Amino acid sequence: MSDTITIESELKKSYLEYSLSVIIGRAIPDVRDGLKPVHRRILYAMHDLGNYHNRSYKKSARVVGDVIGKYHPHGDSAVYDALVRMAQEFSMRDTLVDGQGNFGSIDGDAAAAMRYTEVRMARLCSEFLGDIEKQTVDFRPNYDNTMQEPSVLPTKVPNLLLNGTTGIAVGMATNIPPHNLGELIDGCVHLLDNPGCTVQDLMTLVKGPDFPTGGMVYGGQGLLDAYTTGRGSIRIRGVVEVEEAGRGKKDAIVIREIPYALNKSTLVEKIAALVHEKRIDGVADLRDESDRRGIRIVLDLKRGAIADIIINALYKYTPLETSFGINMMAVVGKRPMLLNLKSVLDHFLDHRREVVIRRTRFDLDKCEKRVHILEGLRIALDNIDEVVKLIRASKSPDDARDALIGRFGLTEIQARAILDMRLQKLTGLEHDKLLEELADLLKKIEYFTSILNNEEVLKTVIRDELKEIRENYATARRSELLMANPDSIDIEDLIPDEETVITLSQRGYIKRTPLSNYTAQRRGGKGIAGVQTGDGDFIHTFMLTTNHQHLVLFTNQGKMFKIKAHQVPEGSRYAKGGHVANLLPLDKDEHITTALSLREFADDRFFLFVTKKGMIKRSSIGLYGNCRSTGIRAVNLRDGDELMMVREIEPDVDCILVTRDGSAIRFNINDARPLGRATAGVKGVALRGEDEVVACVVTGDPERDQLLTVSGGGFGKRTGIDQYRQQSRGGKGILNMRLTNKTGKVVGARMVSENDDVILLTSANKIIRMSVSEVSLTRGRATQGVRLVRMDADTAVIGFELVMEGDEELKDVVS
Repeated sequence: MSDTITIESELKKSYLEYSLSVIIGRAIPDVRDGLKPVHRRILYAMHDLGNYHNRSYKKSARVVGDVIGKYHPHGDSAVYDALVRMAQEFSMRDTLVDGQGNFGSIDGDAAAAMRYTEVRMARLCSEFLGDIEKQTVDFRPNYDNTMQEPSVLPTKVPNLLLNGTTGIAVGMATNIPPHNLGELIDGCVHLLDNPGCTVQDLMTLVKGPDFPTGGMVYGGQGLLDAYTTGRGSIRIRGVVEVEEAGRGKKDAIVIREIPYALNKSTLVEKIAALVHEKRIDGVADLRDESDRRGIRIVLDLKRGAIADIIINALYKYTPLETSFGINMMAVVGKRPMLLNLKSVLDHFLDHRREVVIRRTRFDLDKCEKRVHILEGLRIALDNIDEVVKLIRASKSPDDARDALIGRFGLTEIQARAILDMRLQKLTGLEHDKLLEELADLLKKIEYFTSILNNEEVLKTVIRDELKEIRENYATARRSELLMANPDSIDIEDLIPDEETVITLSQRGYIKRTPLSNYTAQRRGGKGIAGVQTGDGDFIHTFMLTTNHQHLVLFTNQGKMFKIKAHQVPEGSRYAKGGHVANLLPLDKDEHITTALSLREFADDRFFLFVTKKGMIKRSSIGLYGNCRSTGIRAVNLRDGDELMMVREIEPDVDCILVTRDGSAIRFNINDARPLGRATAGVKGVALRGEDEVVACVVTGDPERDQLLTVSGGGFGKRTGIDQYRQQSRGGKGILNMRLTNKTGKVVGARMVSENDDVILLTSANKIIRMSVSEVSLTRGRATQGVRLVRMDADTAVIGFELVMEGDEELKDVVS
């Protein structure tokens, strides 16, 4: 009975063999020559064809045909793609193939078909295949066992780090950035002379990756990790310049270099989309002026735009700054290994030792064989008369050979060489040349022997060859190494902390505008033109802040987002602004209900959350400081309820909830104990019918002891805070404002003083500013107030904001 094999063990064995085949035979390069099998076979096929850098080009199809016919039993497209990449200057730090024709572009354009393009080896490539005929590397059978191919190339170039590589195998991957050839040679020479040196020592010579597309590279700890452990991450930035156009013209930002492996067209499209969405503001025009001389992407700036702000936005929102994850995986022997900088260079130097030793042995053997023949010829010339007589007396060449061997003690090889010698060798001149050649060969034998027997001589040979490579092929570094972390550039240092107005419309359009754009007017005026929001939209938040303050945005679904005020796109008084969805990842049917500005997230201050159904919650502001870019849950909501507003409060103050139907309730905030972040809160006011909460004000400021209530019909009243008695939270409250058809419903309320100003916004997008002192202080609480603004038909006041006393810059603004 035959042995049984379980399916599990067979699958494990088969899959392991398959994965190793993929790793060794396709995806992971050899540490010695830095090449994957397909690249090695392409170069060897070109060598077989005599397709050298100093000879004529050959059709790419010819090379591809030889590769797939002799060595690489895969599709022609895979081979041609590999050939094309070796000819692309934007892909390889030092190209290995010299291409003629269309080999693609940095914009992602594909290369022309292989029947149209022509190739030959690049000059550097000759250093990969030099001495390959001298048995310097092992050969193995090709896929059909009819030919031999090299298992590795005898390269003099540390190609694994020079051109880098990317590959994904089964269960592992490699991603090695390109480096500068001169720095790599310096590192190799240093390691050759100082085998005990550390990775940190080598990093003083091999400073970091050097990409063919240039750019700025910041390695820091990530680069140190990559060079010491084999894994790490670096950041690459494109190079940007500001061209000052001069008086009367617009400045421009010019992108000169882009990160490695980035599609230029994709970058331009991304920038255009961000400009269109107003995520990047201040760009008047965008165009790509790149040509054969280099990359040139031009962003014309609007008048007054700050170039440094736009540059930082480009780095933040576009692939102009990218991360490069380094994973230095390579095949060592027949095993994939994770290597550090020193081990990669060590393996390369070991390969060079083996190549030099095998080459020396080959040359030594060749010289010794030639010396053996020359010594026989010298014996023959020294006894030429006897040799001639002996040959003439022989009946056949074999007899002559045997006679020479027997008479002079020659070997068979020497005897044959004498018999094959031409008569011209008998001249005196030829005799002298023979002796000179013999002496020269003896010196070479002595030199080759010293290489094999003396480690220092071997090192000298390797060192001299490396230095020769550096002298002939090394070029200047293209990528600039950044010593400082790019994140240390603080965009706020470039933005003045000026007072600004944040406006947010009902449909989610947000912008910031300098306060100087708004002007003071008399009570009862028609107002000035405000925000052009479009049909069916109106402004519901009008907030005064400064550019450096935190802007915390709360949604109707109870989530909170945090940005800086200067991140809001700037717009004129008439501009619509950009949609908040371009700044925040909002869900469907989610919109912003409250925007607050904060200097800091202090533990001793509190947020007061108020919902449409009268629920309130008090939570420490310090709980909300760590806000993810995707937002955090600020309050839990019951079914059918929405978060209407959030106020910033201190402990032991009174707050007043004002409802749409004219009620108000005053209670001490200590009645609502502090709760955690993701909680629902407690009842603040008991609402009647369809009534809703429209405002929440906080008392405690002795300079602002009056409540200003404004209705949609343009009426307002100013009432002393002492008219509102303190109650327990959760009650129905008391009458705040007597409402009629003329007054309309209550739209909001604020605590004010006579020295404050108020800015009203109407549904017709009109803005009017007046002094609070122009609003009569009522003795009673239950009044309808006075007219603040004349309303056109079908229009209403939809909100207002306070300009507090002390804002002297605002007080001086005139129409």
